[in-house]
Amino acid sequence: MAISNIPLLTGATLFSDTVNAATAVGVTSASTLIYEMELDNTANGAATYMRMYNIGSGSVTVGTTVPDSIIMVPASTKITMVLPDGVTFGTALTLSSGTSATLATTTAPSSSFAVKIVYV
Repeated sequence: MAISNIPLLTGATLFSDTVNAATAVGVTSASTLIYEMELDNTANGAATYMRMYNIGSGSVTVGTTVPDSIIMVPASTKITMVLPDGVTFGTALTLSSGTSATLATTTAPSSSFAVKIVYV
């Protein structure tokens, strides 16, 4: 039997934000390929909506800039998403989180909402 270790994600980076809220947070200012996300909403008794923008953080105005993706995380839940083929944000990746999926919402979750993202 042959055993080997094969590097799968050379140059991968782990982004971690333990208190993601209703302000724009820049993950990276370059093209990004996301392979895994862990979204921890266990501290909140209501759903949290994480917004993902394909633009730099300096260009995002939470409440008016339209996100490219919104992920709803149910109350008191932690979800992990593995994306084997990756999801590309061609310009940059910026995040914010709020209590509603509506665009105008600028209300942050009442307790900590933690985000971890593995990207190249």
